[in-house]
Amino acid sequence: MRNDKLVKVIVEDLSHLGEGVAKVDGFPIFIPAAMPGDELEVEIVKTKKNFGFGRIKNIINPSSTRVHPRCDKFGICGGCQTMSLAYETQLEFKEKRVKDSIQRIGKINTPVSTIIGMEDPWNYRNKAQFPIGINGNRVVMGFYRQGTHDIVNSTKCYIQHPTIDKVREVMRAFIVEHNISLYDEDTGKGLIRHLVVKVGFTTEEVMVILVINGEKLPHEGHLVENLKQVIPGLVSVCVNYNKKKTNVVMGSRVDVVYGSNYLTDRLDQLTFRISPHAFFQVNPEQTIKLYDKALEFACLSKKDNVMDIYCGIGTISLFAAQKAGKVLGIESVEAAVKDAKINAEINNIKNVEYVAGKAEVVMSKYASAGYAPDVIIVDPPRKGCDETVLEAMVRMNPSRIVYVSCNPATLARDLKILEEQGYKTVKIQPIDMFPHSAHVETVVLMSRKAK
Repeated sequence: MRNDKLVKVIVEDLSHLGEGVAKVDGFPIFIPAAMPGDELEVEIVKTKKNFGFGRIKNIINPSSTRVHPRCDKFGICGGCQTMSLAYETQLEFKEKRVKDSIQRIGKINTPVSTIIGMEDPWNYRNKAQFPIGINGNRVVMGFYRQGTHDIVNSTKCYIQHPTIDKVREVMRAFIVEHNISLYDEDTGKGLIRHLVVKVGFTTEEVMVILVINGEKLPHEGHLVENLKQVIPGLVSVCVNYNKKKTNVVMGSRVDVVYGSNYLTDRLDQLTFRISPHAFFQVNPEQTIKLYDKALEFACLSKKDNVMDIYCGIGTISLFAAQKAGKVLGIESVEAAVKDAKINAEINNIKNVEYVAGKAEVVMSKYASAGYAPDVIIVDPPRKGCDETVLEAMVRMNPSRIVYVSCNPATLARDLKILEEQGYKTVKIQPIDMFPHSAHVETVVLMSRKAK
């Protein structure tokens, strides 16, 4: 199988990254923007020992589930992977992915519930971060081409709040007007690196963060005035400093050049302050469904003590605190813990406490001290839980564990470990938090097996 070779294939499945999977004489080829059932002419662009990558040259016969993507950048931009697949079929693919991971990796046969999708799967994202660069004499701003750091220039995104596109175009015009240098990943030179925009869906408040490779953003007052003219909900403009040659978007230092150092948004009846570094779920509509399901699984009463691991700015904790006796939240990012404490105050919730520290360290200390919560809620990053965290959870011996996951593979791995240590997987509920992408969120209820 050589590069540049043209082959005819029929796509059989989707990978966990949303790429079409076809086989040529048994050799797997991964094809971005290809859908199951497509008959394609494909150019081989890269090969490895056991698999290769292809690019669609021609759609010979489209799949019956293929639809025309709204975005003309689909298949080039890496922001979406499944926009040319009918939304109902996207949901089927994600549900199947969860089932396959649970059964194949976790060796667990608990039924997976029907995935909870969106009624309107467009313009749902409340946050975007755009790399900014130069192509010839043109400012390019958008997302990276899939699998590369080549910026695909864009002016409209169909999965984000429309205000985000307005901010992007103000920023583009500002850069051109003042001829401000743009960061080059290869040389490490140039000033402006990224634009980060956050929008409050219920409040319409907007925060704009410009990440720079330097100590001063020239003409920042002009930028603020330009933004104020176009963005009526503007409450914060910040400059973030990142002078390291790294793929990490934001540095640790942030200066506020206009407004406050946070925006506010609401989930159901709760209000949250969101700072520049704070993690807040990007799909507010589905977040409420996610938390409702997590609390349904937790089945809390005022007698219950709850531990919320990887608690962020306190979103799940504060929902749980309305039903539980006491909640303890653990989070490694100190700024997030500060936000969580403020969020508890502004919602007048007094039965919650937050501790800053790495989960594996804090959990071990609490387990050794004999801390025994009735319910543990855990919402780890994509890599899943550290084994030390799982071990501490088992030592604490809660009657119920609610596991919220954004990665079916690491979820299945961790469930298998917990099952081997005395817990049973009772309920599994996928939720589509990220339409038109390959990602899927899952909520799982585990209960302690009777001895």
